[in-house]
Amino acid sequence: MRQVLIAAAAALSVGAFVAPAFAGEAGDVRAEIRSGVNWQDGQAAKGTIGGAIGYDYNLPGGAFIGVEQAIDKTLVSRANAVGSTSARFGIHATPKDKLYVISGYSYGSSYQDGAHLGGGVEHSFGPYYGKVEYRHIFNGNDSNQNNQVLVGAGIKF
Repeated sequence: MRQVLIAAAAALSVGAFVAPAFAGEAGDVRAEIRSGVNWQDGQAAKGTIGGAIGYDYNLPGGAFIGVEQAIDKTLVSRANAVGSTSARFGIHATPKDKLYVISGYSYGSSYQDGAHLGGGVEHSFGPYYGKVEYRHIFNGNDSNQNNQVLVGAGIKF
């Protein structure tokens, strides 16, 4: 529980400092809830639920770059919440669709600690959005790698 509170406080802190720093800039502060599945090689998939806050800054030519702080909890007893700090880079494939790659570090549980790399697609519905994302966590144990597929819904400020 202590790890959940620490990660939640860190996520809120990122949003509190990122949003004013970019106020009036060409980008979006965003907050989302998400759910999905985690699985390790050779093991059954387990459900997960969590949330994230982030900021995307629009670059010239239809590209964007962003930062994200997230926390996710696998839905099994005694599972620790896992925090992640990520950067994402992508393109506006259409005025409402973003395609991106995401990379960063996941922490908080020994089997999910490590660098992560993945990609996703995000679709806007006015100030709201939905997204689907895949991540692979390189935890240093080649025989037991971790994967996530997440579906999220959020709002842009």
